[in-house]
Amino acid sequence: MPSQFAAYLRVYEPLTAFAPERERFWRRYVDEGRAVGVSDGPGRQRATVLEALGAGWSRLPDLPDEAYVMQGLTGQTDVTLVCPWNLRVRVAEAALQARDGVPQVLADAFVPPVLVDLAQTVVEQTRAEDRMHEQVATWGVPLRWFVLVSPAERDLVLEPTRRVLRYRTEIGKARQRAHKGLRVLRRTLGDVPITDSLRETARWLESFHPGSVVELDYGGLTGLLSEDALRDDDSVELVATGLAGLEREDGDAATAAYEQLVQRWRAIQLMERSN
Repeated sequence: MPSQFAAYLRVYEPLTAFAPERERFWRRYVDEGRAVGVSDGPGRQRATVLEALGAGWSRLPDLPDEAYVMQGLTGQTDVTLVCPWNLRVRVAEAALQARDGVPQVLADAFVPPVLVDLAQTVVEQTRAEDRMHEQVATWGVPLRWFVLVSPAERDLVLEPTRRVLRYRTEIGKARQRAHKGLRVLRRTLGDVPITDSLRETARWLESFHPGSVVELDYGGLTGLLSEDALRDDDSVELVATGLAGLEREDGDAATAAYEQLVQRWRAIQLMERSN
C-alpha cells in the first residue's frame, strides 16, 4: 500500500522523447496547466490508488494520465520535461501488495484471483514495454540513489508549510556516476546486492532520452527529520566518500562512511516498525 513516508527517484523527459500522439497529449496537458506539483502529487497518487482499490474490483480501473512537469536545468530553461505517473501500474502493484501477509480467504475476497492475474500482467507488460519514470522507496533512501547526484545539486527549502530536500541533475551525469560506481563495486566487492541494485538502476537510466533530468526527492521523509537534520544531511557525500575509499583500497574509510550512513537512517527505519 502507498505510504506517505516515501522518497522518490524520478526521470523527467523532454516532450520530444515521446511518440507523436503522446507528445501532443503531454503538450496539451502542459499548456492547459493541468500538471500537479511534486509537493501535492504523492498525496494525490495515494488517494487515487486507495480509491481504485475500493472500486469493487470487477476490473482494473481506467485512470487519468497525470505527470509532474519541470523546465530544464540551467541553460535549457526553455525545454519542458514531464515525469508521467502511470497510475494504472501503481494500482496493479498495490493490489498485489494488498494480498501480502493476509489469509487466503481474506485476500481472495479483497482482490479476487482473476484480478491478481490481470494485475500481474499489467505490471509485467509495463515494465517490459514502457518506461516507469518514478521509483518509490518507503522509510528511507536506497544507497544506490545517492550515487547518481552530487552535493552541488542539492536544493533545500525549509518554510513553515513546505519542506523540500531534493537533487536534480542531467541524466548524462547520473549515468556516468552510476557506471563509475559500478566499476568500483565490481572490482572491490564483486557481485554483492549493492552492486546488483546499482546495475539495475544504471540499466533503468539507459532507457531514457539523453536530454532528461534525474531527480532524487526526499519527499515525505522530510516530515520525519528535523530542520537541523535536513540541513546537516550529508548522505550523498558519505556515499561518495565510501566509494572513493573502496577505489583507493582504503577499507577503513569505506567502512566508516557506511557505518555513518547506517546510523543516519536507522532512526527512520525504527519508526516504520512502530507504525
